[in-house]
Amino acid sequence: MSTKAENDDWGPLSALPGNPMIWLLILSELVVFGIGLAGFVIARDLDPAGFARAQDSLDRLAGAINTMVLMTSGLCAALAVEARGRGRIAASRGWLAGAGLLGTVFLFIKALEYRDKIIHGTAGLNETFITLYFLLTGFHAAHVVLGIIILAVVGWKNTLENLETGAAFWHMVDLIWVILFPVVYLMR
Repeated sequence: MSTKAENDDWGPLSALPGNPMIWLLILSELVVFGIGLAGFVIARDLDPAGFARAQDSLDRLAGAINTMVLMTSGLCAALAVEARGRGRIAASRGWLAGAGLLGTVFLFIKALEYRDKIIHGTAGLNETFITLYFLLTGFHAAHVVLGIIILAVVGWKNTLENLETGAAFWHMVDLIWVILFPVVYLMR
């Protein structure tokens, strides 16, 4: 099995933790989310009153709780990497399981929010806001699902490089939510 030191030189990416390819993926994902958020901000500027009414229909408490859940899961992922770096494989797997469990909690809370929107409907709300809300938060939720799968795989194939790679993806998911939550739920 090769190590990062044996691989080709990736230039500045070689200094980053994990497999350098994950950083290319992370960069591309940040660009995609950035474009989506820019579209959201532009659409909000075109109809601030309509967006404000639609935004008021969101559950800000659920969004805030989900922010804390994902931030805590990111801590668990970081602790998994730290534990693996000290040779504590079982502890790293436990921390990864915690991160994945918290990711599942995030998805459950998000599903409750979606259920509320479906049950109570979106009549009278800005359709562009609702479309972008479901698009952006749904795309993020898909990344949470993928992140949970990645955490499970790196827990199984528990090497320091794999854990750093998986944790980097998971932290990207955290970062996107930390930006998405205030833009979609709070900012006017």
